[in-house]
Amino acid sequence: SDPMADGPVIQHASERAIAKGVGLADVLGWVAAFRQRDADTPIVLMGYLNPVEIHGYARFAQEAVQAGVDGVLLVDCPLEESAVLRPLRDAGLQQILLAAPTTEPSRMAQLCGSAEGFLYYVSFAGTTGAAHLSTGDIATRVADVRAHAKAPVAVGFGIRDAASAQAIAGFADAVVIGSALVERLAGATDATEIAMRAQAFLAPIRTALDTH
Repeated sequence: SDPMADGPVIQHASERAIAKGVGLADVLGWVAAFRQRDADTPIVLMGYLNPVEIHGYARFAQEAVQAGVDGVLLVDCPLEESAVLRPLRDAGLQQILLAAPTTEPSRMAQLCGSAEGFLYYVSFAGTTGAAHLSTGDIATRVADVRAHAKAPVAVGFGIRDAASAQAIAGFADAVVIGSALVERLAGATDATEIAMRAQAFLAPIRTALDTH
């Protein structure tokens, strides 16, 4: 699918994956391998509807659950069109929904009432990787969303380091970091280097979140 919600960093990462022949089956295989050593950490697959549709909804649901996936966030499948995801829900996969500053109050109420796992609140109108974070405005909006949502509220987009993560954690239930991490992994030559880069980037963020 077209990366309608993603900026250059994630787009380029997708292009690298395609060039290497990586597909949905590979991702599910990595989840299954991870589950061999970690049975507790929740796993959510975030992406677009097209790969799931091509794979087959029922087949994807069965294989994802068998691999150990807990939920899915399909950016281009809004709540109003989510009937096609019934096989996923029937299999036990939670559908993570997106909300944004531009979401109308009536629709926000629907999202808050339907959210499973967590509600992903997009911090600003734009694409992943942009840097327009204004924590004061976001805090006010998230407080209102949390007052009505039946699930925890995670905030993403624009969170790039320990300071911004700590600021968001002051009023959100969870912090989502994508582009900043992917950017640091770009160019790594093997799994060992990827792990080292990820640890170096995430360790200070973990410390900041634990002490906020």
